[in-house]
Amino acid sequence: MPHTASRHLAEGPRVGVRHFTYEDGAEFTARVRESKDLHHPWLFPPDSAQAYAAYAARLIEDPTKAGFLVCERDGGAIAGYVNINNIVGGGFLSGALGYGAFAHAAGRGLMREGLGLVVRYAFGPLRLHRLEINVQPGNAASIALARACGFRLEGFSPKMLYIDGAWRDHQRWAITAESVTSG
Repeated sequence: MPHTASRHLAEGPRVGVRHFTYEDGAEFTARVRESKDLHHPWLFPPDSAQAYAAYAARLIEDPTKAGFLVCERDGGAIAGYVNINNIVGGGFLSGALGYGAFAHAAGRGLMREGLGLVVRYAFGPLRLHRLEINVQPGNAASIALARACGFRLEGFSPKMLYIDGAWRDHQRWAITAESVTSG
């Protein structure tokens, strides 16, 4: 089913971003299966209907999470996704970003445009102040995307996240609302 612009929360020249729905499962999991080589060893998104349903439920129903699909405006194909996890209110107003491109969209600049839209949405309607991305040091494509979208390297966290059977080191990249509005 094509995705219409009216469903987009924000739009750029080539992509729009919108929330996950349960109905996106078939396309999302097919894209994940097509992208296994691109994602390994960095990402392990859901690749079955059951896994997608549980994943989408967390993003749709948990107020500390917000999930966004990056969709091509021409035809509506899902190009990737950006999730804001661990959303904290109060004096912190922060969230942690995770994202992934799908193989058919990799290297085309669609995720850069989509991540930029999500960042502006997070600092606008979501009223967050800070976003952080944690990236394994060897993931050059993810680091390049963070840098291209204005995130700054803030530090290094040894053995931060358990991924693919081991505790992995991560670089911490962050951006604040002021750097987006003043930059």
